[in-house]
Amino acid sequence: MSITLSRILKSGWKNFKRNRGLSFVTIFIMVLVISLATSFFLLQETFQFLVNTLQERVNMYVYFNEELTNQDILEIQDEIARLSEIKEIEYVSKEQALQKFSQRHKEDQAIIESLEELGTNPLLASLNIRAWEPDQYAAIFSFLNNSSFKELIAKIDYQQKKPVIQKLFSITSGINKTSIIFSIILAVIAILVAFNTIRLTIYNSKQEIETMRLVGASNRFIRGPFFVQGAIAGFFATLITLLIFTGILLLLSPKIEMIIPGLGLSGYFFGNLVIIFLLQLLTGIGLGILSSWLAVRKYLRV
Repeated sequence: MSITLSRILKSGWKNFKRNRGLSFVTIFIMVLVISLATSFFLLQETFQFLVNTLQERVNMYVYFNEELTNQDILEIQDEIARLSEIKEIEYVSKEQALQKFSQRHKEDQAIIESLEELGTNPLLASLNIRAWEPDQYAAIFSFLNNSSFKELIAKIDYQQKKPVIQKLFSITSGINKTSIIFSIILAVIAILVAFNTIRLTIYNSKQEIETMRLVGASNRFIRGPFFVQGAIAGFFATLITLLIFTGILLLLSPKIEMIIPGLGLSGYFFGNLVIIFLLQLLTGIGLGILSSWLAVRKYLRV
């Protein structure tokens, strides 16, 4: 068994070196395929960052009657926080609300003077609510309207923000659907490209395979070297792709950060370098072996 495996490995490596031209073409195509897979992996992170950024900008404020104390509102906050739809809930006191309002309108002298003339804080204490998903705000709004403390609520700004929330839900759903469709298209392209490239390599060895069949070589012994060739091509293609993406991200990272502040794509790439390398390696070697198996099986009838 070990002797047969050793012969298969040696034969596969020998064929890889002998067919240098086709091996180079195969590696080049595999680099393109692995680059597509890596790009999709990074695009997924970019899409998720954009979705999270949009969701962070959407919230719902619940304002309470003026006579309620801070302790009363904190008790209500604890009850609302039990909802599974709640991602984050923050208590904003009247003093904090006034401070934020004054800071936001510090350049508008008319508003600042009006506040000074009032002599009191006209703002209400509130709870700032963020849901996990945009479509969950409707359920939270319904819960608040049917709660035991609904008479203590002065206002909920969900109705004003509803069009924005629905638009966000439509955008995030579109991004998720697009990423799924893109991944399916990518997988089909990867298999077809790698398959046809490796098929050409195997077709070039058709007479050799027929000779091996005539002398009684087993199917496993015939397929084995081509699997090894595909795996070797995938391995070298993985190393080349990793070097290419490392150089590109080091070069373009500052420019990407200027376009999408906070994305940190290079940090994400290098922070997950082991996972990305294993993903590339699995894609390269897996496609090499799978394409070799399909090409031998379908076109050479081994």
